[in-house]
Amino acid sequence: MMFKNELKFADTLDKADEINEYRNLFLFPEHNGEKMIYFTGNSLGLQPKSTKSYIQQELDDWAKYGVEGHFLAKNPWMPYHENLTLQMSKIVGALPSETVMMNQLTVNLHLLMVSFYRPTKQRYKIICEAKAFPSDQYALQSQIKFHNYDLTDALIEVEPRSGEYAIREEDILAAIEKHKNELSLVMIGGVNYFTGQVFDIKKITAASHAAGAIAGFDLAHAAGNIDLKLHEWNVDFAAWCSYKYLNSGPGSVAGAFIHQKHHTNTNLPMFAGWWGNNKETRFLMNKQFDPIKTAERWQLSNAPVLSMAACMASLQIFDKVGMDALIKKSKQLTAYLEFIINDINSRKNNCLKIITPTENRGCQISIVADGYGKPLYNALIENGVIPDWREPNVIRCAPVPLYNNYTDIYNFGKILEKLL
Repeated sequence: MMFKNELKFADTLDKADEINEYRNLFLFPEHNGEKMIYFTGNSLGLQPKSTKSYIQQELDDWAKYGVEGHFLAKNPWMPYHENLTLQMSKIVGALPSETVMMNQLTVNLHLLMVSFYRPTKQRYKIICEAKAFPSDQYALQSQIKFHNYDLTDALIEVEPRSGEYAIREEDILAAIEKHKNELSLVMIGGVNYFTGQVFDIKKITAASHAAGAIAGFDLAHAAGNIDLKLHEWNVDFAAWCSYKYLNSGPGSVAGAFIHQKHHTNTNLPMFAGWWGNNKETRFLMNKQFDPIKTAERWQLSNAPVLSMAACMASLQIFDKVGMDALIKKSKQLTAYLEFIINDINSRKNNCLKIITPTENRGCQISIVADGYGKPLYNALIENGVIPDWREPNVIRCAPVPLYNNYTDIYNFGKILEKLL
């Protein structure tokens, strides 16, 4: 499509957009009485208007039933997490039995590494991408130290080449091949938080398995953003949060995927809790742990119902729209943002550098604004735009297809050009 930096053109695209109406299901922050241009759904998604009623339902049932709400609530609390499983499994390309909503993201990563990072004298190394999200780095480092291995030897970080921001796929595969005899785990962020680069999960998983290693992924910036087929790609495990693209509210419940091939492995070590115990015998309070033979086995405690209620409100919307429609719009919406930035650049001495690879991205574009930096980010907010800042010099913009549109992008371009 030949794009134009014109309001009429953006409006025409919005009118032709089959899912533009879903924008009306969300609440936007306001600036001077007008909706702000919200480009930071990659950090915290907007609140669906329905969220309040979903949470209020559980508050009402708590008031009405007390502890009996576990069985008598409109959505009984004891199996509450099961309300999220099917819809979430569709979003990440998993079987329902491979999907569970529980805990927080980094907690889930640690629990999964208890099972899947089993270093030996021969195999103990972990490969990750350089400049992974800090929480991932801390988790990997602490796991290595917990097992008494030397961090400088055991953690292999694949870096971009000199003068580049994105990591070349061949460099990841080469690192796996180089360390294949010592490799225990490959754990990559499905989408890099800083650059917005999407990694080829299928290829990385296949290469990891060929090297005799486990393949795990942090999908915090991938779930609800890009096409995922975790079961088909034979991924061993993955974890994600639900407050970014999944719009479930600050600090909301996270998710986990464990491939079905691991569900019945009785030799797999794990940290156990009673919510991972066989549902038929859970309340018999037996001394011996009897694990559920699904991803639910990795649960520790009962469901955080209030945060799950917020998650359910959002997942209902995803289920109506479908990931195919979202991804289709996302690709065109992000391409239009790229066009607008490049058009501005042509008149502003190319002062904006896009560091997100065009061929491997979701709906995030990361920009380095030479000579402007954080003052530009602050000025955007003062002028009705909410992007995201990441040290040392990147402004992240994420036009989320559920609630952003082409007019948002056109108006953002006008504001950005004025500020430059």
